[in-house]
Amino acid sequence: MLLSTLLFAGMNACVKQLHHLPALEIIFFRSIFSIVVSYVALRRLHVAPFGNNYRLLIGRGSTGALALICYFLALQNLPLATAVTVQYLAPIFTAVLGIWLVREPVRRWQWAFFALSFGGVLLVQQGGPAISATSAATTGGLAFLAIGVLGAFVSGLSYNAIRKLRGLEHPLVIVFYFPLISLPLAAVACLFQWTTPHGTDWLWLLACGIFTQGAQLTMTRAYQMERLSRVAPLNYLGMFYALGLGYVFFAEAFGPLAYAGMALVLLGVGLNAWYTHRVDARAAALPPAEEVVA
Repeated sequence: MLLSTLLFAGMNACVKQLHHLPALEIIFFRSIFSIVVSYVALRRLHVAPFGNNYRLLIGRGSTGALALICYFLALQNLPLATAVTVQYLAPIFTAVLGIWLVREPVRRWQWAFFALSFGGVLLVQQGGPAISATSAATTGGLAFLAIGVLGAFVSGLSYNAIRKLRGLEHPLVIVFYFPLISLPLAAVACLFQWTTPHGTDWLWLLACGIFTQGAQLTMTRAYQMERLSRVAPLNYLGMFYALGLGYVFFAEAFGPLAYAGMALVLLGVGLNAWYTHRVDARAAALPPAEEVVA
């Protein structure tokens, strides 16, 4: 999951370099790259590309594509700080939805750790680079805010679908369904809004595809291998990568509030990892029910 957040940060940096291209056009090109690479890899591994659990796979692909479109719409129509903060609701939605969808309870103290990490995200966004407000204060700003929240909620559904597919499908099959559904959606959008890439745009689009493919694969493996409430909060660490890349490549500075927020994020994630490990270790040490009764 740590590698996944790093790769997603690299993808975001590429998207930032391609700010002059429509968001759905970037999704279109990266979907082409992902669908080709995934299909070739699956054929070489002798794995059926379309899998067997069609409903879950289509659900994962559809929710993933919808969540990505919502996120990009929020990025384009809200201040960056607002859009990113709203997206960080996704790990909380993931854990909460997991209570019903995959029967993984969220323990009482974990709610406090989630709140701590999200509070840190809010501080980081307040103390981060100055972002000029766009449509947040204009008519329709609330609508795009709602779209951002919807994207985070749908992301939670998507991650739970990945968890339900644990042991049922190869991770590459799950990744394959994401571009399989997002490609035709992006292609339709490109019919109405298109800007031809030039020069180094093609290199950035290629890098975006590589980062996305790696991030999706490692994220899928993480959600298949570990409890949702344990893995999902690690998404918050992606903020550190993003701030570092922004500082090095885009000269984006941040203030004391951001550092305080980083400390809160680390504290929340660290406490969650320590607590779940402790509880799981204690549960593993308990004797079977029969021996307890005896």
